[in-house]
Amino acid sequence: MSKRDWGIEDPAETYWFNTRTRAVEEGPQSLSVDRLGPFSSREEAARAEEIVAERARRWAEEDAAED
Repeated sequence: MSKRDWGIEDPAETYWFNTRTRAVEEGPQSLSVDRLGPFSSREEAARAEEIVAERARRWAEEDAAED
């Protein structure tokens, strides 16, 4: 998925959650292996792990429903 698909035009105006430091970053600053994102706001990035867990739960439910 591209940044445009996420509704984000300028990568410098994105927020990321660093899973190693547990900090929100403005723009991609750290190694990609340590980042979740991009997110369009600082608040979303701060909830990154919660958002990822919710998406994973929904995808698992959809996969189970297809079986």
